[in-house]
Amino acid sequence: METQWHLYVMAVLYILAGINHFINPTFYLRIIPPVLKYKQLINSISGAAEILLGILLLTSYRPMAAIGVIALLIAIFPANVYHLIQKGAGMKVPIWGLWLRLPAQGLLIWWAWQYV
Repeated sequence: METQWHLYVMAVLYILAGINHFINPTFYLRIIPPVLKYKQLINSISGAAEILLGILLLTSYRPMAAIGVIALLIAIFPANVYHLIQKGAGMKVPIWGLWLRLPAQGLLIWWAWQYV
């Protein structure tokens, strides 16, 4: 059976990113657009979703998890745009990195689509 190392990499990335929502919430809270209320709740839900989806990518629920990852990436896209508009939201992030992050979302969606 062929080892799908790229699937394991994706799963681990989402699990670690989800854990980071709880370890370093300040980063995520700063990039949630102010029009959205309950920022702490949004951060916790998105972090838990990343952990759960990362785990599910390694199970027979992989296609459903991949669709969930795609939905999550679309849902968080406004935070990435807000981060860019706010020129890093007070964080030391190079502007080119903020610009690069936008098309990277498309690549992440394509990557997840491979498992639908």
